[in-house]
Amino acid sequence: MENPVRMRSNGQINIVLNHNEKVIVPKKKEIQKEAPFKHEMLQKIEEEMDGLVGLGEIKKVMKEIYAWIYVNRKRTERGLKAGNQVLHMLFKGNPGTGKTTVARIVGKLLFDMNVLSKGHLIEAERADLVGEYIGHTAQKTRDLVKKAMGGILFIDEAYSLARGGEKDFGKEAIDTLVKHMEDKSEDFILILAGYSQEMNHFLSLNPGLQSRFPFIIDFPDYSVSQLIEIGKHMYKEREYILSREAEWVLQDHLNAVKYGTSMTSFSNGRYVRNIVEKSIRQQAMRLLVHHLFTKDDLMTVQSSDLLLEDER
Repeated sequence: MENPVRMRSNGQINIVLNHNEKVIVPKKKEIQKEAPFKHEMLQKIEEEMDGLVGLGEIKKVMKEIYAWIYVNRKRTERGLKAGNQVLHMLFKGNPGTGKTTVARIVGKLLFDMNVLSKGHLIEAERADLVGEYIGHTAQKTRDLVKKAMGGILFIDEAYSLARGGEKDFGKEAIDTLVKHMEDKSEDFILILAGYSQEMNHFLSLNPGLQSRFPFIIDFPDYSVSQLIEIGKHMYKEREYILSREAEWVLQDHLNAVKYGTSMTSFSNGRYVRNIVEKSIRQQAMRLLVHHLFTKDDLMTVQSSDLLLEDER
C-alpha cells in the first residue's frame, strides 16, 4: 500500500509513511584524520634516559630534539621548508655527574633517529689535540674530527685548551674545531665538557664560541639519596644487593664525605662506583674465608664489606 496523503483543514499536508520502509539519512561527510602514530623512538629515548638518575635537563633536551626532527620531516612531506639545526653541546658539571655517560647515550639515540650515520663516541683531552709545533695542532685536531665523523667528538676538560694564552697551541685547536663545527655540522657533533666555573671562563675568552653551542647543559651534583640510588643500580646490574644495615652505613658515609669535602674534589657517581667495586672484592674474600656460598650469601653485600675508612 502506498503512503497515504491527507489534507488537513488548515491547509497542511500530512504524509503517513509505511512502517516497513527504511528512511535513509544521508551520512555526514567524514573528516579524514591522520592515523595516530606510535612514537616508538620517543619511547626508546624515554626508556634510555629514565635509566639515568636525575639529569632532568638533558632528558628534556633529547625529547625536544626528537620532536624537532619528527615535525621537520612532516613539514618536508607537506612541501614546507625544513631548516637544519646545529646540535653541538656543552656540558658543565663536576666529575662523576654523568657527562661522559650521557654523551655516549646521545650518540646512540641520534644514530637511531638517523641524525648521525654511526653514532660512535670519540673521547679526547688536550694532549690528543695540541701538538708541539706550528701546524701540528691543526693536523691532530683534523684527524680527531675525521675519526668522529658520523658520531660525537667528546672533549673533557675542554677549558684546558685556553690555559696557555695567545701563544699556546691550544688556541689553534679551538680555531680548527670551530671551523669544523660549521663545515661538518650535518654528520658531526662536538661536545665540550668540564667544571662549570672553568667552562664559563673558557666561553668568556672567545665570545663567538658560546653562540655555536645551542645546547649548554648543567649537570648538578647528586644528592645523597640519588647517590644511594646510583649505588643500588650498580649492584643490581651485577646481581648484588645491599643489606639494610649496609645501606644505612653507606648513607651516613656519603653524607659525611659529600658535605665535608670540597665539591670540586668529590667525584659523585664515580666515587660510589669505586665503593661498589671494592665492596664486591671484599665480599668475595669474606665468603671465601668463611666458606659461605648460598645464593643469598653470594648476592648480599654486608656493611663489613664496604671498606669506607680508606675512603675518608
